[in-house]
Amino acid sequence: MASRQPPTIDPIAAHRWWHAVLPESPWLHEEVARRMQERLDLIKRQPASWVHWAPVRGGLQAQRALAQRYPKATCTVRETSAARMAQVANQVQPSWWTPKRWLNPQTQLTTELPPPAQMLWANMSLHMAADPQALMAQWHQALQVDGFLMFSCLGPDTLLELRGLYQSLGWPAPCHEFTDMHDWGDMLVAAGFAEPVMDMERITLTFETPERLLQELRGLGHNLYVGRFSALRGRTWHAQLLCALASRPLQLTFEVVYGHAFKPEPKLTVSAQSEISLDQMRKVLARGKSQSVGLPN
Repeated sequence: MASRQPPTIDPIAAHRWWHAVLPESPWLHEEVARRMQERLDLIKRQPASWVHWAPVRGGLQAQRALAQRYPKATCTVRETSAARMAQVANQVQPSWWTPKRWLNPQTQLTTELPPPAQMLWANMSLHMAADPQALMAQWHQALQVDGFLMFSCLGPDTLLELRGLYQSLGWPAPCHEFTDMHDWGDMLVAAGFAEPVMDMERITLTFETPERLLQELRGLGHNLYVGRFSALRGRTWHAQLLCALASRPLQLTFEVVYGHAFKPEPKLTVSAQSEISLDQMRKVLARGKSQSVGLPN
């Protein structure tokens, strides 16, 4: 299937966002990660290996919590830059002299596509991808057969209050458009995943001052809207924004989408001209032989 980039996301702005360094993981992302971990209680399988995709944005506290949940599992952290990898190393890797480093598997850090694992954890990153289908393809490649994906992202009802405010003032949108969870499910299937399960909830944050509201937004991400104001805005605009925010309830709604899917065995399709590897043929024949064995009469 051809890759279709979201029409309202600026790819250059998205690239900058993926490589920017934060002093700490956003509070909301850590809270979403905590809630996503509760969904792991429904999965009986204990992965022996797992990948954490972009934990600096997704939650460094979540990294530590998942390492405690799966203490015997090997973990590979995939980050987008060396600066982010250093940030992860400083916070999640134990010192060399502590017993924990010798008793538990060591976390591996990489900026490349990690080796296939049994679980991939990606918190609050998909909605900021300029090419989400390409990102899903990477996730699929980083999973073993029968491995499972756990992810979260923002849905279309996110920032309804701020969108309405900007529209009433005649300003470009404060953020790009977010994808519906049913469309995410369709894209997962197209990327080769099976049995996607999607659900969502709304989280409403309230603030004491307009300044605190804007501070929270700056920590969550950048405005990736392709039609955003192209130049710098001055103090007059900023004062107008604060005044407009103060005239309304100081709250922001976030629609959080949770997703879960498996990577199935690849399907063998044979056409008039098809090529398959010897290993694939052996696996297919082995499965067919095991299914055809019956009980003796």
